[in-house]
Amino acid sequence: MQNRTDLALELKEEKNIGSAQSGIIVKTRIDTTNHIKETKIIIKNKKGEDSLGKPKGTYITIEAKDLSTNDGSFHKEMSEALFLNLKEMLNKKKKILIAGLGNADVTADSLGPKVVNNLYITRHLQKEGIGNYQFELSAIAPGVMAQTGIETSEILESLADRIKPDVVIVIDALAARSYSRLNKTIQISDTGIAPGSGVGNHRNEITQHTIGVPVLAIGVPTVISVPAIIHDVFGEKSLENVSENIDEEFISMHVTPKNIDESMKRISYTISEGINHLLHN
Repeated sequence: MQNRTDLALELKEEKNIGSAQSGIIVKTRIDTTNHIKETKIIIKNKKGEDSLGKPKGTYITIEAKDLSTNDGSFHKEMSEALFLNLKEMLNKKKKILIAGLGNADVTADSLGPKVVNNLYITRHLQKEGIGNYQFELSAIAPGVMAQTGIETSEILESLADRIKPDVVIVIDALAARSYSRLNKTIQISDTGIAPGSGVGNHRNEITQHTIGVPVLAIGVPTVISVPAIIHDVFGEKSLENVSENIDEEFISMHVTPKNIDESMKRISYTISEGINHLLHN
């Protein structure tokens, strides 16, 4: 019974690590006015990689319990927090390719394509000398392998070779270990992504090593596995006790909140606004 998570923060909480001696540095900032918590986890070396089970790099988790609800302004504060962290991680890179990963026809997996639909694209405008933007932004929603027969990493490698962006930002739905973080958390990392890993559907990783340019990843947990729910509600012993009495097909299921349609609409807009803010800052 695998209790998967894509969130570095949840791995850190599970293993209770975070010190220079462990190769991991953890910094936390709380915005009490807007009820937003930011946790930055920096994996500095091989020891840190082995401790947390994540590649070396920076992982920023932005949490807001109201992200999945409608606040009338599509969470302007979360968009601002995303914008500020992205701006810092871009580090003067100006030519950005956005890749909205996932299947647009599966609601819980549609975050990436929905974000792309809300972006203000500028690459074609700048090539024509129209407008004055700080960033050149292009975007693609490449679909999934079942639709195209092509690994997403192969599509992005070819595209990056053609248009030569300074950085690729991939956006994808994630899996969480705690139901309290579903549709309420945004993770940003500079280590790329392995699409589908959270639900056991491993595809080729999308990293600087595979596509040739730096890769940032933005993700929101939209699903949780059945073992994770059992563990989250009843604890580790209950998970061990029921493991032999639950059908394997049931154990392999991942579930999502019933309001996922509306949540994806709002959260995708929140993320796209954070990215669009780069253009006009």
